[in-house]
This record gives sequence, structure tokens and C-alpha cells, in this order.
Amino acid sequence: MSLMKRKGLLAFISLFVLTLVLAACGGNGDEEKQAGTDTGKEDNTETVSVDIGMLKLTSSAPLFIAIEKGFFEEEGIDANEVWFDAAQPIAVATTSGDVDVGATGITASLYNMVAGGEELLIVADKGREQKGYSSTAFLVPNDSDVEKIEELKGKRIGITQTGSTYHYMAGRVLEEHGLSVKDVELVPLNSIPGLMESLESKQVDAVLLNEPNISVAVDEGYGKVITQIGDEIDYQTSGIFFSKKFAENEDAAKRFLKAYIRATNYYYDAVLVKEGDEVVPGENYDEVIEIIAKYTDQEPDLIKKGLPYMDRDGKLLASDIQTQVDWYAKENLIDEAIDVNDIVNTELLEEALQSLE
Repeated sequence: MSLMKRKGLLAFISLFVLTLVLAACGGNGDEEKQAGTDTGKEDNTETVSVDIGMLKLTSSAPLFIAIEKGFFEEEGIDANEVWFDAAQPIAVATTSGDVDVGATGITASLYNMVAGGEELLIVADKGREQKGYSSTAFLVPNDSDVEKIEELKGKRIGITQTGSTYHYMAGRVLEEHGLSVKDVELVPLNSIPGLMESLESKQVDAVLLNEPNISVAVDEGYGKVITQIGDEIDYQTSGIFFSKKFAENEDAAKRFLKAYIRATNYYYDAVLVKEGDEVVPGENYDEVIEIIAKYTDQEPDLIKKGLPYMDRDGKLLASDIQTQVDWYAKENLIDEAIDVNDIVNTELLEEALQSLE
């Protein structure tokens, strides 16, 4: 074989081997890219540990779902549940950075913390009063002559605490009917069991109760509903809060909210969809009830009586935050005026939502 032919053969062999190597590398890259897609996050996404302060309440259902269904994990969020026994300590822990995310009620004490210089952001819905859904209601004893709000003038009304969501709801609904808190006696009873016991023993003339406690009082025959709060006012009862430090990590914050939106979709489609005026169980109804039961230690039948409304995409009713601040300030329940723009952030959730479309 001539020298020229040998060189040509060697060049051909080298080119053939190089082609095989490049093809193999390209194939592995495609497989790795596909594997990254299957996990729901990019291969280079850093896993972030997120401590979530919450209560064992049904309104925390989207958080439970996001954990159980792996939505947080798919977004590179290592979610750690931090359990609390009351709402206020969650807000305190969020402002101090002891937890990254808080999930609880929006109260006068929260606004006072902000007025005092503490920092957090309300970023998403975690439960609201909505027309056509049973969440919170005014109840009177079953044998009471009171049938409408106007007839509560001069009566004793049980609430949980001064400055609580129950205080706010009582005041706002009274005003919708031409009354004010000055026209009644508000009686702080400190707890839901205290409200139920006082209603049953008739120590008060009316109380506010949430589900499933409304259904319990009605089914046991000692209470009757005179109005649902959601039929009277729009009210953002509770929310998802971000600590200042966590909100500044916008990538992690948006990934958290992407998982949360997927979970609120899952929750809404399972338990809140209506046909006409009636809520009908969705495809994943039983699964969602089981998840809630696991995290709240409640019986499934009790959970089914009280599934709180929330926006399908977790959107905050931001305009209501200003309404709340104004009302609490009018009632001298907030020490100083605050700018709601300092505590409300809807942009993070909107951007997370857009990335899911």
C-alpha cells in the first residue's frame, strides 16, 4: 500500500472514531437534559431549605398538598414544617427570620408589628371569606328570636380576642347594617371552644364561628346561622408571609410560589368547584381530605364540613389589606399608620404564575 493511501486510510479511521465519540456525548447530554426535565427543575437548581411556620388547620391544605405531592421538591425546595399553637407567634417568627415562611391569619397585632418596624411581606392567599361558600358565620342560640344583624343592637357578641380576625369581621358586618361595635358588647372568649360553649350555654347572644364548628353547632341543635361573613363582605382572612431575607432570594421565593400555586390549583379543583350553587367533589377529593387529615389530626368527616375558600391560583385580595388597615386604625387598634405597599407583594406570585403558563 502506498504512503498516500495509508495516510488516507488513517484519516478516515480517525474521522470515524471522532464521529462516534461526538455522537455518544450528544446522546448523554440529551438523556441528562431529559432527566432534568423529569424532575421538574433544572439540573443546576440549588436546593433551598425553607422553614414554614404553620398551624394544624384545614386552611393550610395547599402547603400540606405541596409537601405530600412533591411539588416543593420538584422546585428544589426542601420544605420543613415548623408547628405553632397560635397565630401571633408565627408572625413574630417570620419577622425575626426564625422561619422563612409564615402561614396564618392577618390581624391587628400583625399590623402593629409592622408599624413598630418589623418587616415581612404578605404574598399569597391562604383563606378568604367568599360569597356562596361557608367559612365563617354569625350564629345565635337555636331558640333565639334574632334573625338578622340589625337585631343584634344592644346584644352580647362573642369573639376570640380584641384585634383578632373575629373582631374585624364583627365590626365590618355590623357597619354593613348601620351599626357599629359601640352598639353591641363584644365579649372576648379567647378560643373557639370558648365560643361554642358560650353559645350553647347562652352566656352570649351571638358568636362568630368558622367551619367545621358552624356545622357542629347546627347539627347538635344549639346554634343557627343568621348570616355568612362571605355573603356580607370580601375579606382576606389569612395569608402566606415571607421573611425579608427569604423574599430577597427571588429565585427561591418564586420557586416556592410555583409549587404553592400548583397546590392551590389541586386543592380548588378537588374541593371548591361548583355546579350551580352546590360544591361538588372533584377527581382528587378523597385524596385531599386524607392529606388534610394526616396533617391536622382531624377526622375526615369533620374536615368535609369545613373546607375554606381560597383563590385557585393563590392570588391575594390585595385591595382588602388597605381596607383592613383603615378599619383597625379607625378603631384605634393600630398604634401607627402603615403603608400597605411596604407589606404586600403580589409581583412574586404573578411572575411565578407566568412561568407556569
